Amino acid sequence: MDNDAIEEMFETLGPVSIKRMFGGKGIYVDGRILALEVDGDILLKADDISAPEFEAASSRQWAYDGKEKPVYMPYWSVPEEAFDDPDEMARWVRLAYEAARRAKK
Repeated sequence: MDNDAIEEMFETLGPVSIKRMFGGKGIYVDGRILALEVDGDILLKADDISAPEFEAASSRQWAYDGKEKPVYMPYWSVPEEAFDDPDEMARWVRLAYEAARRAKK
């Protein structure tokens, strides 16, 4: 996904910083990482508070192959309906931002 599309996706939060990392991109607001772009997919940060909402929306939790089993990371796919509804997208990116803020404490 190109940087302009990423910026548009997160525009309700204000300006984002996009940094290359691990073959993908880290997406930051106010110095907090709240999303990743991996293989063209956007993955939103979640925590114990917000992960159940992502799970209920049939999002997938991102995992990479560990030595013996998958290692699950605190990032989830964007729910499909959010791509067609800017208000829904705003809700999900806000949840990711809130999880990022809680992680910084």
